[in-house]
Amino acid sequence: MERKLKVESNEILRELFGDFDENIKIIESRLAVQIFSSLDEIIIKGEGENVDKAVRLLDIMISEIIKGHNIDYHKLENGLNLIENNQYEEFEKINSEIIVATSNGKFIKPKTQGQYKYYKAIENNVVTFGIGPAGTGKTYLAVAMAIRAFKNREVKRIILTRPAIEAGERLGFLPGDMEMKVDPYLRPLYDALFDILGVETYNKLKERGLIEVAPLAYMRGRTLDNSFIILDEAQNTTKEQMKMFITRFGFGSKVVINGDITQIDLPYGKPSGLLHASKVLRDISEIKFIYLSEKDVVRHSLVKKIILNYEKYERQNNK
Repeated sequence: MERKLKVESNEILRELFGDFDENIKIIESRLAVQIFSSLDEIIIKGEGENVDKAVRLLDIMISEIIKGHNIDYHKLENGLNLIENNQYEEFEKINSEIIVATSNGKFIKPKTQGQYKYYKAIENNVVTFGIGPAGTGKTYLAVAMAIRAFKNREVKRIILTRPAIEAGERLGFLPGDMEMKVDPYLRPLYDALFDILGVETYNKLKERGLIEVAPLAYMRGRTLDNSFIILDEAQNTTKEQMKMFITRFGFGSKVVINGDITQIDLPYGKPSGLLHASKVLRDISEIKFIYLSEKDVVRHSLVKKIILNYEKYERQNNK
């Protein structure tokens, strides 16, 4: 079977094919088709159903390029996973969502089904738990949602917190003021803020107190109204710390709690507040738990393989 797709320009064709035709090679390999370009069209050859899937995928990708969106490995991989299972509408739905634009004009969008569910959970719930391995975008998407809520005036400030487990929460022994003490532990949150807002805008908002660094050890006794609050690395909270944190938010606030239950650094025998909360709070309808997996990893493809191997090893060890 042979199908053809019209392409408006060589620029679209170049973006679609990728460097050294890497995008097309991935599609050809996964869908068992052959894809060629000829002047202003693309020719797809292969078995009937496979050709139909390739045409549908390429058509969506061309629409993305025309809208000014880049085609990266993760978007292509997710698209193939969905289209192989005939989930065309799901792929189109994910690609139609834009969370926020960065200071450089780059659009931040969910890239996988898991990320889409996570983003929608944050949008629709007061408290959202994002639980999953490294590289699944838990922190970055939470910060993007916080910035969107702030820009839309849904909240008046953004509060970032993270347990400083390496220092045993004894931040007083570290040099400098409160912010300097906790800065090293909040670096992933800062990286996301700098990337989305730009350093200059971030500094202005911080000076006005609209973005606040609040070490978990210093959260006790506060009530946080009209705030978007992010607790990162929550697997390293104790049961007491988690209970203290999750009772801090007030009216008009939204809370996102992230963690990776495979990377708990608490002393042996000290139960994780994140694991405990997932059992205690799972029946409250206003609280949503989203579990991300290696399928949602948006770092280098090798990271996904590393995570899978660690999980395999742990399963065998536990047996």
